Amino acid sequence: MLLPLLVILVLSNAVESNGQERGGQCTNSLTLDPRPHSVSILEFGAVGDGKTLNTIAFQNAIFYLKSFADKGGAQLYVPPGKWLTGSFNLTSHLTLFLERGAVILGSQDPSHWEVIEPLPSYGRGIELPGGRYRSLINGYMLRDVVITGDNGTINGQGSVWWDWFTSHSLNYSRPHLVEFLASTNVVVSNLTFLNAPAYNIHPVYCSNVRVQNISVYAPPESPYTVGIVPDSSDSTCIEDCSIAMGHDAIALKSGWDEYGIAYGRPTTNVHIRRVNLQSSSGSSLAFGSEMSGGISNVCVEQVHLYNSFSGIEFRTTKGRGGYIQEIIISDVAMENIHTAFSATGQIGSHPDDHFDPNALPVLDHITLQNVIGTNITIAGSFTGIQESPFTSICLSNISLSTTPPASISWVCSNVSGFSQWVFPEPCPSLESSLLNSSSTCLSRLNSSPTQTAVL
Repeated sequence: MLLPLLVILVLSNAVESNGQERGGQCTNSLTLDPRPHSVSILEFGAVGDGKTLNTIAFQNAIFYLKSFADKGGAQLYVPPGKWLTGSFNLTSHLTLFLERGAVILGSQDPSHWEVIEPLPSYGRGIELPGGRYRSLINGYMLRDVVITGDNGTINGQGSVWWDWFTSHSLNYSRPHLVEFLASTNVVVSNLTFLNAPAYNIHPVYCSNVRVQNISVYAPPESPYTVGIVPDSSDSTCIEDCSIAMGHDAIALKSGWDEYGIAYGRPTTNVHIRRVNLQSSSGSSLAFGSEMSGGISNVCVEQVHLYNSFSGIEFRTTKGRGGYIQEIIISDVAMENIHTAFSATGQIGSHPDDHFDPNALPVLDHITLQNVIGTNITIAGSFTGIQESPFTSICLSNISLSTTPPASISWVCSNVSGFSQWVFPEPCPSLESSLLNSSSTCLSRLNSSPTQTAVL
């Protein structure tokens, strides 16, 4: 079989170059290099009938391609068909390419998903104490890895996992579709992700990650399904994606209570742009609540948030420690959102009883500007922590149409900041004329993107 080697291109150079820019700045174009070696999954006995289990075929193919790592890398080509598989691991200098019409199906037999140790920054599984199921496609301590295609599909067939989760039938936390652990120079692009058991794409302890031009979907009733979750990772670019999930569309995290504090790796230098986000029960764009390693230096621009319970939400609680700071969100179009902006210091559970209740999180230097919203129920709800108030919340050029017109559009406590050209008029604590608050916000607003959001 003559594979389309010349048009299946490596995108890793773009990640390596853009990762050094402040705020995870996305480059406008990708540097493309061909992989010199390519094989088809058919060569390893795979059968694309949607019934035959192909885990061993994927494992053998990747083991074979590992030998080309020092020869310019290699590509594993997945042709049209339905390729049922359990969990498998990738290797460095590899491109996994899904042709149009190719569907990788996650097995609905939990014995095909290995149980592994929890992440050290969490100390236990997110949903249950103890271990967790390994993700469908995994990368551990890899470099230069691409998962791409001509709009091929990765379908987790997560309905059985949602039923087990809802009925409390699981002994371990649910798996994700794609997880990269401690890896660098990673690209995920030009694919559709469907029906993940939990998260879809989870880079954790990674550097230089680019997620581009993907579609992600799970039905509204799917419990706590999440689209993209940058977790204790730096230099991440997410752009040109459409995500509609049961819970959060994009959620930034960095570890859980004492485990995240001890691990101490923040999520930083993140750039998100030109995305369409929908969240049925959670937030289109969420920060936390697991943020004990810190989240900082995040730029979000040119985003469309719709049909969601919450538009933009910052979550934390006592015992988290860590910080959420230096966040700039600009050029946002919202429609049909219950709460446009939310920041709360009273949300989220604890992994165990060993957390320090005096580990107080910090939330400050948050800029929200150039926002247009229609059919909004509550403009903003900011409820900080009495011992650690939320500070330097900067609001500018925001126009929200509430339906029906609310007598109380903003709810605030233990929060301070500055606002200009905001409708409906925010809480007095967010209209501060104090010199420090206004000068800090004005300097940030003047240095931020200034385009106006258009629905």
